[in-house]
Amino acid sequence: MLAGGRAVPKPPRGAAGSPAPPGKGFMGAARGEPVAVTESRRVLVAGDGAPDFDLEGIDGARHSLSSYSGYDALLVVFMCNHCPFVKAKVEAMKEIHGRFKDRVAVVGINSNDAARYPDDSFESMKSVAAEKGISFDYLVDGTQDVARRYGASCTPDPFLFDGDRKLVFHGRIDDAANPDDAATEKTMVNNIAALLDGRGIEKDFDPSVGCSIKWKE
Repeated sequence: MLAGGRAVPKPPRGAAGSPAPPGKGFMGAARGEPVAVTESRRVLVAGDGAPDFDLEGIDGARHSLSSYSGYDALLVVFMCNHCPFVKAKVEAMKEIHGRFKDRVAVVGINSNDAARYPDDSFESMKSVAAEKGISFDYLVDGTQDVARRYGASCTPDPFLFDGDRKLVFHGRIDDAANPDDAATEKTMVNNIAALLDGRGIEKDFDPSVGCSIKWKE
């Protein structure tokens, strides 16, 4: 599989990345298991084009890059239902969508293995979106091919693309690294504002931290 002209390695299955800081242990909401904490991997780099997709959303429609052609920017966030790191960022994602929805398409993609993690099933995606008031598109990547093409490794794992759908930023939503931390910097909001204002983004890669994507066995 290629991304930006380079071979994309198959992500490790069940491997944990950087551990949470000492004293910051978390249990998985879906199965009561310790969360495998990992961070974003750099596969796509700044200037690479957004890999296309054709995925079903909780609205029952198919969605692809062309579905968002009228927007000045595209934010793709690999996420899920059960991960505590995602739960902690839902309000921040809703804020981004509400603030920039006229110019920025926000798209959530769930690539987790729903067979092993039923809380991440398509039906659960619908119920969680309704419960949490998520109004941006939420898509299911049942084959996990899209996650592999993007090089996604954790949830949440956000990718920000410009009007030409070139990557300008891959990384964290804010500076709260753990679910119970309070954010002091709205990293993604600041980067989107800079992009829309025609200003440069200082750092194009600032890894997100979260649960590992649950790869199929």
